[in-house]
Amino acid sequence: MQAAWLLGALVVPQLLGFSHGARGAEREWEGGWGGAQEEEREREALMLKHLQEALGLPALRGDDNLEGTPEDKGASETEEGQQEEEEEEEATPIPSSSPSPSPSPTPEDAITYILGRLAGLDTGLHQLHVRLHVLDTRVVELTKGLRQLREAVGDTRDAVQVLQEAQSRAEREHGRLEGCLKGLRLGHKCFLLSRDFEAQAAAQARCVARGGSLAQPADRQQMEALARYLRTALAPYNWPVWLGVHDRRAEGLYLFENGQRVTFFAWHRAPDPEPGREPSAASHPLSPNQPNGGALENCVAQASDDGSWWDHDCERRLYYVCEFPF
Repeated sequence: MQAAWLLGALVVPQLLGFSHGARGAEREWEGGWGGAQEEEREREALMLKHLQEALGLPALRGDDNLEGTPEDKGASETEEGQQEEEEEEEATPIPSSSPSPSPSPTPEDAITYILGRLAGLDTGLHQLHVRLHVLDTRVVELTKGLRQLREAVGDTRDAVQVLQEAQSRAEREHGRLEGCLKGLRLGHKCFLLSRDFEAQAAAQARCVARGGSLAQPADRQQMEALARYLRTALAPYNWPVWLGVHDRRAEGLYLFENGQRVTFFAWHRAPDPEPGREPSAASHPLSPNQPNGGALENCVAQASDDGSWWDHDCERRLYYVCEFPF
């Protein structure tokens, strides 16, 4: 037991001296090692504890009075200095990682902020003015282009109108020449039969488009010549053919299409009774005397077999005959 105590007395001071030298080195390099100093202390304390347990020595404390050797006193002083250093480190305030509060804004800062915002607004307004100028320029260009398009459309419309008028003149001239070449030439007019079924107004429109009008026999001579032409063209059948005669303006007032009043008539009459028989007061059921339609039949057609006039409903679709000036 005494031998063990002597061995501990010899070893422990050496270990404590070694620890004191290590701590001195740490104090010299304290600025570079940072947090590694605390880990080194814990490692040395753990080694000392294991050595004491292995040798069976009592645990050493800072207040134990080891006066046997000068080395023991030096070790005690070293431990007391270490404790004082640890207490100083604990007493030293650790700087907080939280950021320091920002200083309160001053009136100069508010004015600077407002001026900066105003400068940004002024820049934005300048950009808007630039864009508005660009848009205004585009609007002016588009307006100019639209005006040019309208002028071009107007010119095109005028050109189309001129072409349509020329086409109408050409059609009228063609119809007039065709009527006189294919139809009946009589004095200063020509008659041409059309085998298309049309109402009286539609027939008149088609004759006008071809440069003429529905037939308007001016006297009995023209009417008889027209009757012979129709009889020859439609024989052996009897077809009613529209003439340019009507009483649409007033019942019983018969006018030509040119507005002139008709001065002669060729109305159909019922056939005379056979010789030796008295005439009947009743009209013939198949060929009544004309005109008999009243206000319901206001347009006149000419029969192709005998050239007599019949009044018909103006909407009835019949052949028609046009006349053209020569």
